[in-house]
Amino acid sequence: MILEVCIDSVASAVAAERGGAARVELCDNLVEGGTTPSLGMIETVRGAVRLGLMVMIRPRGGDFVYSVSELEVMRRDIRAARSAGADGVVLGLLTRTGEVDLDRTGSLVEEADPLPVTFHRAFDMVRDQEAALEGLVAAGVRRILTSGGRDSAYDGRLRIGELVRRSAGRVVILPGGGINLENAGEVVRDTGAGEIHVGGPLTASGESFGDPLAGFARVPSVVDEGKVAALLASLERHP
Repeated sequence: MILEVCIDSVASAVAAERGGAARVELCDNLVEGGTTPSLGMIETVRGAVRLGLMVMIRPRGGDFVYSVSELEVMRRDIRAARSAGADGVVLGLLTRTGEVDLDRTGSLVEEADPLPVTFHRAFDMVRDQEAALEGLVAAGVRRILTSGGRDSAYDGRLRIGELVRRSAGRVVILPGGGINLENAGEVVRDTGAGEIHVGGPLTASGESFGDPLAGFARVPSVVDEGKVAALLASLERHP
């Protein structure tokens, strides 16, 4: 079982590696669902860990319909991530009609080459997941992160299982969203997935300090290596 952990700091990367994770997805601004981390962050994480490093390529929060200038930002960020030692990139582009923007996605896959590309949970917003899957396979995407179109991968696990079977090994279907120690085994069993993506449930919550009304007055959450190890151990025990 390959465990990918979503992180936003060097400390979390180190904890994920110590806990036994195979890969991390490095983001900034997780309150917005993740945006592109700084070059300094990518370089420092790369220097701190040896596990797989996927880098989020998302120029802003909000929707996944991007302008020409935003697309250029994504191209430049892909080049920067590759030069900083990333092992892959994570991105997602949609059209205004709720479909994968295949032309632009394909162009970014070419930009990233030889790094593999993961299409993130923008996939859960498309109108036709089967058509989107086939288009992404044709575009050269290596992995699709999805909760099966539901709020959590647990709720969408049967749908994810259908996508795993339909993919037939042509692309990795990566369940993610709301996976925790209690439900990870069921998600793996019911989806048949060989990889899972976990974020918040593996962190140790930060504590507030100073004025609780001040938005900055909070210690950042950091991945708990013990929780990472416990989740992997639970999967090893699971049939």
